[in-house]
Amino acid sequence: MSLTLERLAVDELTFEVRRSAQRKTLEITLDRGGELIIAAPPGIGQEVLAAFVREKRFWLYAKMAEKESRLQPLEAKEFVSGAGFPYLGRSYRLLLVDAQEVPLKLEAGRFKLRRSLASEGRRYFVHWYSSHARTWLRTRVRGWARRMALQPDGIEVRDLGFRWGSCGRGGKLNFHWAVMLMPVGIVDYVIVHELAHLEEPNHTPAFWQRVSRAMPDYGQRKAWLAEHGGRHVSL
Repeated sequence: MSLTLERLAVDELTFEVRRSAQRKTLEITLDRGGELIIAAPPGIGQEVLAAFVREKRFWLYAKMAEKESRLQPLEAKEFVSGAGFPYLGRSYRLLLVDAQEVPLKLEAGRFKLRRSLASEGRRYFVHWYSSHARTWLRTRVRGWARRMALQPDGIEVRDLGFRWGSCGRGGKLNFHWAVMLMPVGIVDYVIVHELAHLEEPNHTPAFWQRVSRAMPDYGQRKAWLAEHGGRHVSL
C-alpha cells in the first residue's frame, strides 16, 4: 500500500509535513538534502502550519543561507607539512613525522601526524577533534549550565550534518565535532543555544529571551556563525 506524502506550500517554500501522535509542538527542520520538513501533531490544520511558517520566515531564510554557504566548494585540504589546521579559533601548522606513539597529536604549537598516515589524514583529524571535544565540551557545558540553572543529561559528539548542535529527547545535548575548529566565543553560543532548548523546545520569543539573558551579545555570535561557520568544516 502506497502512502501519500503531505505537502505544505507557503509562498515560494514547500514543506513535507510529518505528523506524529507523540509530538506536542511544531518544528521546522532543513535536512541534509535541502528538504524543508515541518513536524506536527495530528489534527493541526494547514492554515495553522502556514501561519507558523510565516512566523519563522526570517529564521528559515537564515538557515537556508547558512546551508548554502556551507555547501560552497572548499579548497581540498592537503595533509602536508606546513598546512594550517584550526583548533578553537587558532591555526596550527602540521608537521609530518616518521614515528610517534600516537597517530596524531598537538604538541609545542604544532599538529604532528605520522607520515605514513597522511593519505588518511582527514580520518585521524576528525577522530582527534571528536575525542578532544568530548572532554572540552563537558567542562564548558557544565559551566554554562550552572550559570543558566539548567541540567542537561550528558553530551554526545558526532557528525550532525548541517547542524552545529541539537537537544535530544531526555535532555541530552549533541554537538558536531567541527565546533572545535571555531573560536571559543562561537562554541559558547552553540552551547547556550542548545541549553536554552532544555526549557524552550522551539525558537519562540521566550527561547531567544532565554538565550539573551545568558549571552546578551548572542546576535553578533549568531551572525558570525551563519556567515563564517561553513568555512570551518574544510577537512
